Amino acid sequence: MIIGRERLNQRINDMAPNVERYAAQAKMAAGTELAEAIRQLAPRGATLEYAESIDADLLASRPAQEQVGTSKTKDPSAVGIFAEFIWRFLEFGTAPHNTAKGGGTVAGKKQAAAGGGNMHPGTAAQPHVFTTYRAMKPRIKRKIMAAVSRGVREAMKK
Repeated sequence: MIIGRERLNQRINDMAPNVERYAAQAKMAAGTELAEAIRQLAPRGATLEYAESIDADLLASRPAQEQVGTSKTKDPSAVGIFAEFIWRFLEFGTAPHNTAKGGGTVAGKKQAAAGGGNMHPGTAAQPHVFTTYRAMKPRIKRKIMAAVSRGVREAMKK
């Protein structure tokens, strides 16, 4: 029999009431640890503004902020990593483009050839978000599973 997420969570909470609380704490701790690791590897400019903007928070706490790399979740304790919008330009790099309006388009390149705007050489990728996440993913999973096991063990002792 297939049951929905809400029903499954309800059944787990009925059997082991502390599982969700422990899992939420573990998710937040893992998210904070991941944000700190990403912050350490982030490219540093003159102001350190970008690196300092990297933070972990509940997805539910930031509904207006664009979520990249995730789909909508029904998990109220889901944690995400948030940073300034330039993270994707740093993570993946940029192609050469004209700085005039519409410079990344064919029309913009024609403008550049005609003498309008300046050509930006582009930037090399400086991966720091997804590489760090992939490296830490097994540890994050272990931490969350340990919290779930702790809640189940407590429920079994009662």
